[in-house]
Formats: sequence, structure tokens, C-alpha cells
Amino acid sequence: MSQGPIQPADLIPVQFADLSGWATDQHADALVAFKRFCGSGAPSNANRGPFQLSKDHRQALCKAAQASKDARSFFETHFAPFQVREPGFVTGYFEPEVVASREKTAEFNVPLLKKPDGLVHVPAKARPSGWPTHLTHGRRINGQVTEMPDRSAIMDGALDGEGLELVWLRNPIDAYFIHVQGSARLKLVDGSTMRVGYAGKNGHPYTGIARLLVQRGEGAPEDFTMSGLRRWLEQNPDDRDPLFKENRSYIFFREVTEAEPDEGPIGAAGLPLVPGRSLAIDDSAMPYGVPVFVSAEFEDPQKPGQQYRRLMVADDTGSAIRGQSRGDIFVGSGDDAGRIAGEIRHGATFTVLLPRRSTGLGN
Repeated sequence: MSQGPIQPADLIPVQFADLSGWATDQHADALVAFKRFCGSGAPSNANRGPFQLSKDHRQALCKAAQASKDARSFFETHFAPFQVREPGFVTGYFEPEVVASREKTAEFNVPLLKKPDGLVHVPAKARPSGWPTHLTHGRRINGQVTEMPDRSAIMDGALDGEGLELVWLRNPIDAYFIHVQGSARLKLVDGSTMRVGYAGKNGHPYTGIARLLVQRGEGAPEDFTMSGLRRWLEQNPDDRDPLFKENRSYIFFREVTEAEPDEGPIGAAGLPLVPGRSLAIDDSAMPYGVPVFVSAEFEDPQKPGQQYRRLMVADDTGSAIRGQSRGDIFVGSGDDAGRIAGEIRHGATFTVLLPRRSTGLGN
């Protein structure tokens, strides 16, 4: 899988008329998702590489989006489609809904942790001498950046005593899946509700535990969709925690108060996610805010009998999403969304829409 920012050589010019399913998509829904980027300002990585726009053109594009009466015409007029050359792969993710407690009890004793003080991103160009190349984050203490403990160490108590416990869950399997999804709606035992979202990570590499089980002969890939993996974990309690520890990546959370109850969780771009229109991408390969037409070989949940063909917007990322042709489709919140998301593991074709005035490519 190709790494690094998408370059012109990675893209093949195509025509909208050649995109199967383009004409029958609900473009107005995609336009609503796109216009979120026309609010208080674009994310810091929304303007680089072949996607680069001047500030004036970006404002003009947003003005046209706000004034548009025909969403399909807006995209066809202001963007040109380019297929990502490398074959793609998509999974699905969702916002779990589980019961939780603000206080630790005998029943609720599995914590979600807040971000530790001093947690910092360590980009390649700023690595301290001798810093491991696989670590993306560290902890700055007294001016020194040190390696964060991995999942195994944290599970064994490496951060105990720092008061990082944000909320407590009943089930370690629920906690692990919230780590994978990056957000959750929590129904608190006192009758209130709480939303949690991504606040940071320890910087160690992500390892998919379902892939480990396949490698060890526990089943085929199709056996370890999200629901299949949960079933295996429930049936093998003695092997559960040792398996969790093999994924060294660990996620920290915060209470999310800026999203309205009827909105999706806040994604990495700082905006509420839109079910069926938000796409998590590798943000080192593609900037946020780029429209991406996704053609994937599974049935569209809203169009029985039809394959998934939708215009989406890159607005999130995840530790497992790596490479130019990898995407994660946000399905929604709750158990029904979880069942749908858990079954998505399919080949896909990504077609990025580049503004026609973008450097070289979109003219």
C-alpha cells in the first residue's frame, strides 16, 4: 500500500459520466457534508499537495457551495474527478452507545482515560536523538520528550494514580471497541448522558487483533468482522487481555460538549461526522475536506439491491487507516449502525474530486 501524500502520478483523470452510480447519488447530502468546511476555518492540513488552493479560491468555492441550488451541478462545475490508481479497501466504523458511570464501582471498573499532561505529537522532522521511528507521540516532562507506555503497560497500571479516569465502563470489550472507534455515546447510571471523543494517543503503532487471530488459524478474515471478533473475545475470556495487549496503540478521550445531541461525533477535522458521508482517511496521504466518490462492493444500506456508490468527504482519520487507498466509512451511532459497520470489509475504488483551479491537476 502506497505511503505518503498523493501525487499527480497516483491519479488517473476520469469523467463524471464514467462513474457508475454518480448520477443516482444524493448529491445534496454530500453538499451539506462539504459545506461544514466553510464555517469557522479549514483544518490545518486541508490545503497541500495537488489539492492546494489559494485563500481567495477556497473562499470562492465555499461561496459557490452556499449559493448552489443544484448540488450535482456544483460538484461537476467546480471539481474534476481523478481515480486513485491503487486499488482501495474500506471498512466501516460507528459511534457505540453503552452504559457507564462517572464513579468507579464494583460493576463499573473499566476506565476510559483522559489525555495525560505533556502528551505531544512528535513529527519526523522534530524527533529527539535516538527517538524510535515507529513512535508518533511522546510525553514532555521537564523539557524532555519521553516514550509513552504502550497498551500492555497502561493496562498493568503505568498511568494509575494520575487521576486520568474520565468515566468507567462495565465491559473491557466495550472499552476496547470504543478505542477502535474513537468515540461513544454513554448512558450514565445517574440518568444523564455523556459523549466522549478522541483526545490523543500514546503513539505506538496500531495492530489489528482480528488479523492476529487469522494469522494464528483461529478463523478466516470473514469470521472476524466486528461482530465475529466480539463473539470470539466473549468466548475466550482468558485470552482476551493478552490479545488486547498485542495492540500497543492506546487512545485517550475527552468529554465532548460542542456537538449537538442530534449531530454525529466530532471527527479529527474538528467537525461533526455525517453518517454515510464522512470518510476517515490517512491524513498524511490526503487532506481533510476533499470530496471522494467511493465505489465499494457491498450493498448500500439505504438502497437495497444496489452496490455502495456515494460521494463522501474526508473529515476523519484513525490509527488503522494507512495508505492512499484506505478508507473507513462512518455509518452512524448505536447498535444498528454497529452491525452494519462491522460487516464492511470490501475492496473499493476511490475517485477524488479536485477543484478545477488546483495546481495543475484540476484545470
